[in-house]
This record gives sequence, C-alpha cells and structure tokens, in this order.
Amino acid sequence: MARPVWTGVLTFGLVTVPVALYTATQSHDVRFHQLQRGTSDRVRNKRVNERTGSEVDYREIVKGYPVAEGEYVIVEPEELEQLSPGRSRTIDIAGFVDLADVDPIFFDKTYYLGPKGTEYAKVYALLVEALDHSGKAGLAMFAMRGKEYLTAVRSESGLLELHTMHFADEVRNPRSEIDDLPENVKPSAQEVRTAEQLIGMLAVDWTPEDWHDTYEDQVKKLIEDKLAGREIAASGGPAPEATNVIDLMDALRRSLDDARTEEPGGRRRSGDRPTPARAGRTPKQTGGKKSTSSRAGATAEASGKPAAQQLSGLTKAELYKRATDLDIPRRSTMTRDELRLALEEAGRPHRAAS
Repeated sequence: MARPVWTGVLTFGLVTVPVALYTATQSHDVRFHQLQRGTSDRVRNKRVNERTGSEVDYREIVKGYPVAEGEYVIVEPEELEQLSPGRSRTIDIAGFVDLADVDPIFFDKTYYLGPKGTEYAKVYALLVEALDHSGKAGLAMFAMRGKEYLTAVRSESGLLELHTMHFADEVRNPRSEIDDLPENVKPSAQEVRTAEQLIGMLAVDWTPEDWHDTYEDQVKKLIEDKLAGREIAASGGPAPEATNVIDLMDALRRSLDDARTEEPGGRRRSGDRPTPARAGRTPKQTGGKKSTSSRAGATAEASGKPAAQQLSGLTKAELYKRATDLDIPRRSTMTRDELRLALEEAGRPHRAAS
C-alpha cells in the first residue's frame, strides 16, 4: 500500500472528516545518465562562481533578487522559511463551484483523498455522494511542503479527488502569446458541416487503456536493439505538408473517405464509425517464433473479418501497436494509411521461391 503524502482533515460547514492524500499519477519516462562520449565516465553538474570559476559549496549559496545591473537584494534561506506557510492540517472548503464552469487549463496535479480510518467512512461517503449528485467541486486553500495551493475537491468513481490548481495570474493570455490567431477568418457553412461530419466519423469512446506512450516504446526498443547488437535503421520520413486553403474542401472530403470502413470489394461504406479495439485485443506471440505474416493472418482470422476490413477500423495508435508487435521497420515515421498498408502486406501469405 502507498503511503500518504499528507494527512489532515477536510471540512465543509460544520462537517469534518479526517483524510489522507495520495499521489494519483506517476511518470514512466526512460531515464539516462550523462556520459562523456567514448567513455563510461559520468558527467555531473556543479555550482560554479561565474566570475572566479571556482566551485561553491551549497551552504554558501544565498538567493538574490535582481534590482539593477549587478545589484541584488539578498534573501537568506531562514528568511524565506519564516514566510513559508508550513504544513497545514486542514482542507477547509470555502465554497462549491460547478465543474463545467472550470476551464481545464486551471487544473495542475491530481491526488486521491481517502478517509483516515474506517470509522470515518460514512461521513466520507456522504461527501462523495453529495458532490457526485450536485456536479460541483469544493474550492479550498491548503499548504503542503512549504507551498500554498488553490485546490478543487471533486467526486469521481466513488472516491474524492483533489486537484491542485493554477492561480488566475499564472495562466497566460493566448492572444499575447500566440501570433497569427485568426481574427476575421470565417469558414464557409459547407466547410464547417464537412469538418463536423469528419469529427463525427472519427468519434470514439474514451478508453484510457487504448492509449500509450509510443515514444517510450521506441526508446526501449532502441536500447534493446543496441544491447543485442542489431542494426538500427533510422528514417526521418517526409514532413506533412500544410493544407492549402484552396484545397481545403478536397482535403476534408478525402479525410471523410479515409474514415469510412472498407467493404471486402474495396469500396467504402458511409455511416460506419470505426470502433477502437482495446489494447488487450491485440494477440500476443506465444510459444515458438512465428513469421509476421502468420501472426497478422491469425489476428484477422480470429476476428472473422478480412484483414483490410478489420485494420481500416483501427485508430493510428492501435495500428502502431500492432506494427510494434510485428516489428515492422520504420513504423514510427508512417502515417495511419501507411501503417495499415504495411500491416496488410505483413498479413498476406508469401509464396516460396521455386
């Protein structure tokens, strides 16, 4: 069981429930050490006086706020410590807000809130149920690890979640950050209808398990290949070209055509919506080694559909996962259609040379 990162009480009105805060997410980044090329020598960062070039002990470092060129207001660590909010023991909900009114840009990190003991289960469950029915989140300020946070407490799947939030002055104005935002550009009604139709054709159910970090997979595969001494085939691939305004309707129509499901004769049916397969549906290789064509053929045979028809209903992420399972080269540079064609080719039986 994970250890809580904070314990205290959650209050709203005169109701108080002891709670514990748990980290809800974790990162799976592939981590590297820095080495000097041609050696196994680690490279480490040092704190160096930029004037003398000498290394400075951490205890000799103070913080300086710049006020002019070469002039600073010096602030000692203990002075900041006195201003630090310390460790709060209370999440005091000051008010409730409709979740639909909160722009997702304000949310930062998510934590789970659990009851601190079975004797508080009823009060905890009451707040879970009330927030779920009302569709609201409780807003509260609380301090943790020397920092004060604005937080939102909401009900999700039978438990409480706490989201740390950005303050309003921390959210940048997009119109001052981004050049070339459209101001007086008005798409035609036909373009909007066609784009909406394309969105509808590509609509899928939100299933988090269907999505994974393909870059992490590629990095791990690169490490495995180099460790095994296999040749690394790198391919940059062509960069996608921007859609010309003149060809916009043609690009939308062709996108709609690609989104439709292929029939066995190569024709496409309109109105069929591709259904993403779950990550666990891709057959795994077991026992002895099989060729890529036999594994791809087994996938189509198990589904009862021709390979082309089955593959055309998958998202790019799902096609990429199958291409990874079959170790198709240069898959990371392929478009969705190129992945589908590569998988179809891998599934076709190859005649033995006479």
